[in-house]
Amino acid sequence: MADLLVNLLNLPAYDSAAEHEYRVRRAQPFEVTPVRRFVETNFSSRWADEITVGFAHQPISVFIATIEREIVGFAAYECTRRGFFGPTGVISEAQGKGIGKALLLASLWALREMGYVYAIIGAAGPVHFYQKTVGAIVIPGSEPGIYTDLLKNTDS
Repeated sequence: MADLLVNLLNLPAYDSAAEHEYRVRRAQPFEVTPVRRFVETNFSSRWADEITVGFAHQPISVFIATIEREIVGFAAYECTRRGFFGPTGVISEAQGKGIGKALLLASLWALREMGYVYAIIGAAGPVHFYQKTVGAIVIPGSEPGIYTDLLKNTDS
């Protein structure tokens, strides 16, 4: 999968206070275990490893989405590489509610607030979603990118 480039100066507005069935917020330091467990159980241990880096940052670079205080999605930035968005995921039962978009925008706005003008979405899965939501463009020749030397026998 190729990497994508996002111009952070052209981001759509993000209203974290808007009324939704879900809530998107920055994870707290004391939530590393349940968030990591959620990511590992629902996605992969490799992603759980990546987001652990985000808990070492100040502020923490991991956002979570909850419904009735249960985690249903997550997004991280500056975990894999500086200026990178991801990994991210929303459980299938919670998809279609705008949660993925909210997590993406919260993270990209956080990167913009750090002073970045562009962000990279590494090894993007749903390319069309990122293109439609934030105007992302495919970076030619970016595959396999930073995952060139991925160790064997690791889950995806």
